[in-house]
Amino acid sequence: MSLIHTNSGGTLENTNIHLFWREHNTGLAHRTGVSLHGHTLHSREGLQFIPAICGRVPLLDSALTHGAARYRRTYGRELEFSRAWWTPPLSTAQALKVESGQIESQLGMNALVSLTDHDNIDGAASLGLIDGAGCHPVSVEWTVPIGGSFVHIGVHNLGQDAADGMKVLSAYTASPESRKLPELLEWFAQDPAVLIVLNHPLWDERGIGEQAHKEMIESFLKTNRPSIHALEMNGLRSWKENLAVMDLANAFSLPVVSGGDRHGREPNAVLNVTNSLNFAEFVKEIRLDRWSDIMVMPHYRKPMRTRIIENLCEILKEDPAHPLGHFSWSDRVFYKCEDSVVRSLTELWGHRQPLVIRGFIAVMQLARVGPMTAALRAVGGAGEMA
Repeated sequence: MSLIHTNSGGTLENTNIHLFWREHNTGLAHRTGVSLHGHTLHSREGLQFIPAICGRVPLLDSALTHGAARYRRTYGRELEFSRAWWTPPLSTAQALKVESGQIESQLGMNALVSLTDHDNIDGAASLGLIDGAGCHPVSVEWTVPIGGSFVHIGVHNLGQDAADGMKVLSAYTASPESRKLPELLEWFAQDPAVLIVLNHPLWDERGIGEQAHKEMIESFLKTNRPSIHALEMNGLRSWKENLAVMDLANAFSLPVVSGGDRHGREPNAVLNVTNSLNFAEFVKEIRLDRWSDIMVMPHYRKPMRTRIIENLCEILKEDPAHPLGHFSWSDRVFYKCEDSVVRSLTELWGHRQPLVIRGFIAVMQLARVGPMTAALRAVGGAGEMA
């Protein structure tokens, strides 16, 4: 098997990257596809990044100014994005269908799906009720505060005591003590069926600066390396960043696993493939055998900005079948108001959204089709991977 060449010119041992468009007709020997890191409507996705993004785009900046002024007139206070969040559109059952459907139809393999909502297992815990066989693990994407920033850790396969384990993780997030973190991670890692993955390690989500973030990650790994089983190749991050993650994994002698990070309706763009029959066997393959086979799916080749726009359009679509009755996208964006009541944007705005918001949605929908899509592809390049 070939090894992956990293930015430093070395090789990443024990991780093999398969490109679907080159290998899907060659008769892959694997029998199971593993989808790691996907979100459902049980995730709360923070919106603190909105002001910085909007400031770069006049239409978005106008929408933000309009919405903030309206909120100020109504409630007499400033709009604070730390109080706001949105929820992905898919239920647990829908997310399972999207992920397992891709594995079964495109790879012709059995599917193992590990859903990882932010800091809760409400969706993942219901997987056993949905599939009947109980073959999909109960997992979570855990937020770990570190100084003025944080990391996200995928804790996969929490087992029968998942609810108790989730309470321990939530307690740490609410009141972090860095000196206790190595012991806590070690406690979870004692279960040989648990897989602990550092998700998108080089993504500076908090915006503390690339160098500061990298130093934080390296310090975190130096301290907690014994209980981290793999780093993540993320399906919503650039190939350049993922190559740098491979370098980082090489430096710490860690394997790399896939993590699609799906939030919308597009299935994960990177998967693991294996001959394991169940998730515990797959975990053994990563932790003990220290081997990972990653399959890169065709949609990862699209320019990242095109994929983001397409995903955004899917999230903004009307959803008459939404299991919680959140038919409009504005039903799925929430704000904790000054009176401590959580309200959706529909409640704050009414069903007639501001004109500038409707215009933005129309532009996004137009961007998906015809000449505009071709132009976006041209601007974004022909794709990052050959």
